[in-house]
Amino acid sequence: MIKVIVNGCLGKMGKVLTKSICDDKAFELVAGVSKEINETTGYNAYSNILEIKEKADVIIDFSNPTTLKDMLDYSKKTKTPLVIATTGYTNEELSMIDEHSKEVAVFHSSNMSLGVNLMLKLVEISAKALSNFDIEIIEKHHNKKVDAPSGTALMLANEIQAVLDNEFNFGRHGKNAKRKENEIGIHAVRGGTIVGDHSVIFAGKDEIVELNHIALSKEIFAQGSLQAAKFIVNKQNGYYNMKDIVSL
Repeated sequence: MIKVIVNGCLGKMGKVLTKSICDDKAFELVAGVSKEINETTGYNAYSNILEIKEKADVIIDFSNPTTLKDMLDYSKKTKTPLVIATTGYTNEELSMIDEHSKEVAVFHSSNMSLGVNLMLKLVEISAKALSNFDIEIIEKHHNKKVDAPSGTALMLANEIQAVLDNEFNFGRHGKNAKRKENEIGIHAVRGGTIVGDHSVIFAGKDEIVELNHIALSKEIFAQGSLQAAKFIVNKQNGYYNMKDIVSL
């Protein structure tokens, strides 16, 4: 049985994850972390990860970038592997995660969905084949999401940029906003309870190719993170992501 600490346990995604852990006999939820413990939980909950006394095999993080430093300190002190699914990190924070992986195994992905990670490969193939097409990315999420564009949109854009070296254009606007020849337009929509909807549009002369992924529930991200936890728990120090799990 894999013992898990959930960082961000009382967030929307954290609640889905803790339920998934409790429903899965392969896992045991030993503790949760949330900035404000304002409700009763069926497990030990703490307001700071550094307060945790329970031992765990892995930490799964669906929280906020503000908790990163304490989480890395705890992971380093206890040598507990990390599954990081939080988005919105700065380049400096991403460098901190990369440095940490030299001492403790880290699995990091902005999207834990199998379908999205298949889409990343399809986007790479399409960018190579349709290099002279205009490329636009549109992502849609619920009205409570804090960061924009989404981590997944950036993953898709980075996959294309690695092939074409195009520059990013975030949220085109203004009277002189004509599209540049070599750019990737990235646009964020926020509304209602949309779980996650990502489209990559390749627009050429008289034809359009569009790749789309729609998440119908947060459960897919919880299951993906548990798959990542099983993968990382016995791994050597290093930086891992969904490409290490998904055979494409």
